[in-house]
Amino acid sequence: MKSPAEIYEQIERCQFTQVTEPNIFQDTMKYKEWCDAMDEEIEPLEKHKTWELVDLPDNKEVVGLKWVYKTKYRSDGSIQKYKARLVAKGYMQREGIDFEETFAHVARFDTI
Repeated sequence: MKSPAEIYEQIERCQFTQVTEPNIFQDTMKYKEWCDAMDEEIEPLEKHKTWELVDLPDNKEVVGLKWVYKTKYRSDGSIQKYKARLVAKGYMQREGIDFEETFAHVARFDTI
């Protein structure tokens, strides 16, 4: 069991070592850790060919992408991992214009 002094020291360390996640892609390009995290996210997407480049049909708009960043910490406050996730800006779509239906893959637990 930790003493109150040890707990206080750990809390202080956590408060001063917290990394601020970037909000802008350009800010991440200065740091190897964030670039590595983005590479780790994009490599499997490319490997599994999750998209293909096509010509954009007339009067259609592209759904944009955004990087979301998160710093994962260990229980002692040290950095465990820099995490980057590439997400679609689906909130920009309009029902009836950009899509007619939505679908989400869902499996019952007993079928897995």
